[in-house]
Amino acid sequence: MNDSITMKVNIDSLIMQAIQEDITSEDISTNAVMPEYQKGRVELICKQDGIIAGLPVFQRVFELLDDTVEFEMHAKDGDAVKAGERLAVLTGDIRALLSGERTALNYLQRMSGIATYTNSIVKLLADGKTKLLDTRKTTPNMRVFEKYAVKVGGGSNHRFNLSDGVMLKDNHIGAAGSITKAVQMAKEYVSFVHKIEVEVENLDMVREAVEAGADIIMLDNMTPEQMKEAVRIIDGRALTECSGNVTKENIKKILDVGVDFVSSGALTHSAPIMDISMKNLHAI
Repeated sequence: MNDSITMKVNIDSLIMQAIQEDITSEDISTNAVMPEYQKGRVELICKQDGIIAGLPVFQRVFELLDDTVEFEMHAKDGDAVKAGERLAVLTGDIRALLSGERTALNYLQRMSGIATYTNSIVKLLADGKTKLLDTRKTTPNMRVFEKYAVKVGGGSNHRFNLSDGVMLKDNHIGAAGSITKAVQMAKEYVSFVHKIEVEVENLDMVREAVEAGADIIMLDNMTPEQMKEAVRIIDGRALTECSGNVTKENIKKILDVGVDFVSSGALTHSAPIMDISMKNLHAI
């Protein structure tokens, strides 16, 4: 995300949509108190402990409003930060600083919250082989930011979108008629470079998915005992993933079941924001 080309190709249009949502014609509050250019300075202050993520996006909001704004960064994405810490100082047109404040903070607070929550779960998994994954349960038009924040927090990304990989869930299996038929049809349709993942809900489905040649088997909403037996049945013939309402509070239940991955929608749909503010704005 620090790559300027990546930023322009994938992110600028999304940021501009967010800015346009907040400024449909003008910022009447700012224009009322600051009708003309005035250079100013403001500090970015962290108000709680956590993992910071999204500073390049925060910066980009202001650059799109005024490319003369200057940034003095005291932290970088992935840093563990403390309450009261000054993360950055911004200098530029006060009108841009005021108009971009909420949009920039919305990104930074949301992304830092996700990184912080993700990191807290990654630490719980640190002594085992199981890797933490996100899901597609993301905020519309925020996926690129939220999945990036998961990586900053130490997690890994599952498929990015429906074009990124094959996942045959219960309704795909129902549409095809069986796991065996669904896997067969997927293998005939997609390129050999794509792996095929199958979601299963019981041990009979596990056996069928293995025999059908699934590359990854997702154990959905199974008990720890069922997952252990599933891993034994699979016996290394496919990668294993468990899923189903996994949160920081209950993830300890699956620590020793032996799956390769655990995916959690909570990383992106339930992480609380991190409290960060822009403070001490003044003219210079």
